[in-house]
Amino acid sequence: MSSAVSRPPAADSKRALKHFESLLEFETDCWDVHHAITNDRMDFVLLDVRGEELFARGHIKGAVNMAHPRINADSLEEYPLDTLFVVYCAGPHCNGTEKAAIRLAKLGRPVKKMIGGVTGWLDEGFSLIK
Repeated sequence: MSSAVSRPPAADSKRALKHFESLLEFETDCWDVHHAITNDRMDFVLLDVRGEELFARGHIKGAVNMAHPRINADSLEEYPLDTLFVVYCAGPHCNGTEKAAIRLAKLGRPVKKMIGGVTGWLDEGFSLIK
């Protein structure tokens, strides 16, 4: 008797490799962002796409607050066109990162989602600043 996990068979290794490699084009994680920040390798703009009130309660050091509805050509004017934006929101229960990533991609901007958001950041044992 098979389980709900194995009933749909796993993809063959070539397809699995392509899928998982492609995820890294779209996503990064809290640990990698933290490592970049703490090792002076922040070659991206970290965008906290939550509202101002939540940002003020606590955010990741070095993050810029720009709620996803405010992302437009004018609000990004100061950033070169090849700037990589890494977006984060409250956590896996929030789709603000997807909304922000869509806006950035429509503007032709490189973008990645930091999976886990604030929840993931705290789960990793990292702290927020006010």
